[in-house]
Amino acid sequence: MKDRTRFKRYDGGDPLAPPVDLAEALEAIGEDVMAGYSPERAMREFLRRGPSTGSGTGKGLDDLARQVAQRRRELLDRHNLDGTLAEIRELLDRAVLEERKQLARDAMMDDADRAFREMQLENLSPNTAAAVTELGDYDWQSPEARRDFEQIKDLLGRELLDQRFAGMKQALENASDADRAAVQKMVSDLNDLVEKHARGEDTDEDFERFMAEHGQHFPENPRNVEELLDTLAQRSAAAQRMLNSMSPEQRQQLMELSAQAFGSPELMDSLARLDSNLQALRPGEDWSGSESFGGGQGLGLGDGTGVLQDLADLDALSDQLSQGYGGARLDDVDLDKLARQLGDQAAVDARTLQQLEQALRNGGTLRRGSDGQLKLTPKAMRQLGKALLRDVADKMSGRQGQRDMDKAGAAGERSGATRGWAFGDTEPWDIGRTTLNGVLRRAADPSDTRRIAIDDVEVQETEARTQACVALLVDTSFSMAMDGRWVPMKRTALALHTLIRSRFRGDHLQLITFGRHAEVMDIEQLTALDSRWDKGTNLHHGLLLANRHFRKHPNSQPVLLIVTDGEPTSHLEPDGEVFFSYPPHPLTIAYAVRELDNARRLGAQTTFFRLGEDPGLERFIGSMAQRVDGTVVSPELDDLGAAVVGSYLGSRDAGRPGGFGYRGAYGDMFGGRGFWAG
Repeated sequence: MKDRTRFKRYDGGDPLAPPVDLAEALEAIGEDVMAGYSPERAMREFLRRGPSTGSGTGKGLDDLARQVAQRRRELLDRHNLDGTLAEIRELLDRAVLEERKQLARDAMMDDADRAFREMQLENLSPNTAAAVTELGDYDWQSPEARRDFEQIKDLLGRELLDQRFAGMKQALENASDADRAAVQKMVSDLNDLVEKHARGEDTDEDFERFMAEHGQHFPENPRNVEELLDTLAQRSAAAQRMLNSMSPEQRQQLMELSAQAFGSPELMDSLARLDSNLQALRPGEDWSGSESFGGGQGLGLGDGTGVLQDLADLDALSDQLSQGYGGARLDDVDLDKLARQLGDQAAVDARTLQQLEQALRNGGTLRRGSDGQLKLTPKAMRQLGKALLRDVADKMSGRQGQRDMDKAGAAGERSGATRGWAFGDTEPWDIGRTTLNGVLRRAADPSDTRRIAIDDVEVQETEARTQACVALLVDTSFSMAMDGRWVPMKRTALALHTLIRSRFRGDHLQLITFGRHAEVMDIEQLTALDSRWDKGTNLHHGLLLANRHFRKHPNSQPVLLIVTDGEPTSHLEPDGEVFFSYPPHPLTIAYAVRELDNARRLGAQTTFFRLGEDPGLERFIGSMAQRVDGTVVSPELDDLGAAVVGSYLGSRDAGRPGGFGYRGAYGDMFGGRGFWAG
């Protein structure tokens, strides 16, 4: 088979445009996941909305789908299917008018013959097809009239061929008899090729011979028989749908007129044979559909078939953009069709979305779990946490330019002294001292060519820094979800988790949720946790788990952070059953107070983050904090993350010699905003 190299112009958009912005995508997906969406659905929702930055114009799948629907409406509202019949009627009327003029001018004609001819013309059927048939054997006296009438047959033939082979109407204009015979041979050869292929015979050489002889009629340049069949079947099916879309009267007239195309019934038989072959080989095409055209611009048979193909392309694009079928991927979107129907920019927008989806699926952001569902990867969780942490830092700084926390969490503050490295040291190297030691060693012993030896390495000494053992207790009772506090709670937990894992790796963080009962969760579980509507705020159980965590790390400074919007309404009984009562039962309060006292005895620095303005909750939280010399912060939801992170940092500093507490370090940020209470 010959190689056919096909070139097309570059359609990749601006080659200097910035790459797709995964950070924006991840942030949007993370927000939806924390709101209860699955990662798969969250990704789909983001792709539907589209990115606001990047190489495209910010259009998502929904915007492209709206453009497709609008383009479809425009085609239907602009056109009607009377084009060919109207053109034939115009040629017929012009031929009859010229013939009448000729009859009136011809003084040599017998009066009886003239009267008979005028009667024939006067009594023509109002049906265009019938009138053409009635004049089929008429002996035209006017050369102009004869030429116009012959054009009707020529036009019909070219239109019928243009229905099956795009561009044939123009190619056969003013065609000779030899040209028409060549087309008749092409259609006959095509049928032979298609039928041989349908029998399962080898047609590669036949296809090459066919294309060598008739390839000028196929601008699509198919590379094999299958591509040729696809092209022909799509257009033939569109022609059938156009016929189905006509009124019964229009269909009948075209069927009658088609028999006179080129004056060649053999051509019509060959085209009918081709349609039958294509329908048998490509039954999946839409051969029975129809459309409702309502515009004023008439379409010829060839142009109408092209419009029906456009409508079919738009329908296919609509399905692809909907992504509503199983296993849907944005790679399914046909960018060539999209560019052809909506323009190059639409294809660039769709390609941007494809690149986003590929980057999210293949770039370590999403992975498919054992249950077959997409999940955020640890890498994605870290990236999302860093973005949230930057927002927290921005709120804490109160001004631009101080968003990044660029001080690494070393094992302690540098003292300025150095010492030789010993196995197990994690302190940073002193590069200057290490390099100098290597130079001095080689100067003393020229035979030693090692640039750096183990004995050369010196590390920077650091002051001891207290490790923290942190328990973040987050309320997951139904009121948190009902009052819109679910997502801010998750954002806060993820920001704190990211800070500790990236800056204070020696600290021990445990995330504890408490609703009707309490549960220790990792950050992935908490981030994906659906809203819970069970009644109950089991602070007692949460404190039990927190104290267990503190006891596992006796050499660390305990830090207890409690985020809640309600008083305790449930507790654990000695047998492990959950007791619930509203209003709060005195025994529930007593159990919670007892465990809070235990946390104090373990040395925990306690901060309550009170959400909501309920006076009863304010009094209860205030008395609890006062009992353990703790702190109460009442932040707005947008400031919850900054408040929790700030409290954690302040609690760590409070455990160091000469350190300061949360009020001293961050009180100026929050004190003037009405956050402090109790």
